[in-house]
Order: sequence, then C-alpha cells, then structure tokens
Amino acid sequence: MIRKIKIILEMIKFEHTIFALPFAFMGSLLGAVMLENRLPHFAEIGWIILAMIGARSAAMGLNRVIDRVIDAKNPRTAKRAIPAGLLKVGEVSLFIAVSFVVLFVAASQLDPICMKLMPIAVFLLVLYSYTKRFTWLCHVILGLTIGLAPLGGWVAITGEFEASAWVMYGSVVCWLAGFDIIYACQDFDFDRKEGVHSIPARFGQAGALRLARGFHLITAIGFISLFWLTPLSWLYLIGALVSVGMLCYQHMIVRPDDMSRVQTAFFTMNGTLSVVLFVSALLDLVVLHKW
Repeated sequence: MIRKIKIILEMIKFEHTIFALPFAFMGSLLGAVMLENRLPHFAEIGWIILAMIGARSAAMGLNRVIDRVIDAKNPRTAKRAIPAGLLKVGEVSLFIAVSFVVLFVAASQLDPICMKLMPIAVFLLVLYSYTKRFTWLCHVILGLTIGLAPLGGWVAITGEFEASAWVMYGSVVCWLAGFDIIYACQDFDFDRKEGVHSIPARFGQAGALRLARGFHLITAIGFISLFWLTPLSWLYLIGALVSVGMLCYQHMIVRPDDMSRVQTAFFTMNGTLSVVLFVSALLDLVVLHKW
C-alpha cells in the first residue's frame, strides 16, 4: 500500500502543488485584509490547503487516466505509472474519488459560496483532460482551471468577488497558459504526428514561444497592477519585479532550437515565482502594515 501511494504521488507530481498553492494563500490574504480588515485564520488556511490538494490531486489523476493511451504512445510519457503497468486504472480511480471527497469536505468548511461554485470547478477539472483532443486552446483551459486558486482563496474567506481578485485570476491564467505552452514544445513532433491539439502543434515552436511571451506579458502587467489596486506597497512591488524577471529569464533559456532547459523553466522558475510573489505580499502586509 505504501509503495502504491508513493507511485501515485509521483504520478501526479504532488510537489508541483507549489505552483498554485501560494496564489491561493495570496488570494485569501488579500481578500481578508481588503474586505474584512484581518488576516485569515489558521483554520481557514488549513481548509484551503486541503481543498487545493484535493482539487489538484483529482485533476492530475483524471488527466493520467484519460490520457493513458496517448501517454503510452509518447516516448516522453510512456514510463508514467499507468502505461508502464505500475498502477491499474481502478486504483487511480479510487484515488480520484478520495481526492474529490477531500475537496468537497474542505469546501464545505469555508464560505457557503464555495459549495455553490463547486460544479464549475469540477467541470473545468474534468474538461481540461479532453481538450487536447479537439482544441489547441487546451493551455488556456488549463490556466482557467488552475487559475481558480487565487480566486477560490479570495472567495473562501470573503464570499465575494472584487476587481483585485479578477486581476489575480487573469494574471495566473495567463501565467499558467504561458508556461504550459513552453512545456508542450517538448511534444511538438509527437503532437503533430498523432493529431494531438496544442499551440506548438498548431503554430510551430517559434510561434508558440511568441504566444507564451504574450501571455506572460499580460501576467507581468497584472502582477504589477496589484501594487495600485490593493494595500500592497514597495516590498510587494520588489517581489513582483523579481517574479517578472523570472518570467523573462525562462524565455531567455528556452529557444525553438534548444529545448534542453524546459524543465528548469517549467519547474524551478515557476515554482519559485509563485513563492516569491506570495512571500513578498505576506511580508508587505504583516511586517510593513502590521495587520
């Protein structure tokens, strides 16, 4: 059982939860400060963490089950747990069901609007895994799905939507879409051969990287605009500028003729970016403003 759990956690890349979790924290932090003049309670943060873990685990499990045939054909993904025979579809399906239960239980402990909006989140979680079969906009759908992290964190605390929350949502949507396009460049040849829809397959690697830069330009504008839209001040702005620098760096190290550092751009840069942005916001509000 322990071995199976380890394989499942490796299969869903559990450590990649760090991409979206800091943005969920950031959304809850800004929502609590701006609308309720307080910091989030530890219990609220705990339920948000469980909801995020449940949502992402269910989404990744679904993706691995739905894509198992495609993964088996792709040399890059053929060694994943299901096509390699390390896990059965039934075992992963059980894990998905448990993950959804965790998500529902956690959401029920937060603002009531979370349960009302749950069907939208679940719909997007399921939809994404099918999109590469019919649209090259699959990267945007992924962004719309995982981008719910800051919006969900905000709503979980306040029960309300506000302009700043939507700016965070749009920024994270474009951030995710941009780096998923970069990541998908690895499968350019395979996707074209097998008819898998993606922006690299549709526009070529050079065109895809240009579109990724466009998405990340919107992200940069969104991150910096929060300096004016929220109580955040100079400390956050420094973190935002550092994050923008990381976006620029990953576009410098990935080129159409050199995809050798895609993993660095995908995991190291983007995992660090989300943490830097959240920590700068947290320190700004807690240390400078003494909330």
